[in-house]
Amino acid sequence: MKVVIDTNILLTSISRNSDNHWIFRDIVKGAFELCVTTEILNEYAEILEWHMGFEVAQLTLNTIIALPTIQKVEVYYKWNLIKDADDNKFADCAIASNAWYIVSHDKHFNVLKEIDFPKVEVVSADEFKKLLMNKRK
Repeated sequence: MKVVIDTNILLTSISRNSDNHWIFRDIVKGAFELCVTTEILNEYAEILEWHMGFEVAQLTLNTIIALPTIQKVEVYYKWNLIKDADDNKFADCAIASNAWYIVSHDKHFNVLKEIDFPKVEVVSADEFKKLLMNKRK
């Protein structure tokens, strides 16, 4: 299962006290393939450092990059499907990697639900959890 994780989902999944911590645990366990671009990794680093400090950001990124279930994606075409230009990198990564889902709570991604081609499925963290549980059965 290939997945693109929005920055806010990753950010909220790092803390052990978070309801979404299972996402980070599953990333580390290799429960799914995490698809990223250099642009996404840079945003992860910037936001994590801003919220949690340099050391946590570095440790988190080093952990993610070292995982065998990370798929580094090169995007050769920018679709510009989302009005918030900063979010397009996630849609472009999902399309280029043929990811099954983008996991996000950002309402800007809702426009993807209305587009037939290219098809990009956006799910919330709770929906993603149910999908993973069904996959494991």
